[in-house]
Amino acid sequence: MRRFGVGLGILLLGALVLSPAIAVLGLDPVSGDLAFGLGRSHLAIPVTYSLCASMGLTLLYCAMKG
Repeated sequence: MRRFGVGLGILLLGALVLSPAIAVLGLDPVSGDLAFGLGRSHLAIPVTYSLCASMGLTLLYCAMKG
């Protein structure tokens, strides 16, 4: 159970860290991303891309740790 918690923590932390980097790439929003608009302002939070990238990095980390 502890190992699952550590993996989940790494996954969420990775999503938080990778979110600005993915936003800079200018990828189109996909389902699961959060998008807010108010007048001329628009904010998109790439949740799906961040979680996928974080999951990939977590699996890579677990595979290397072995």
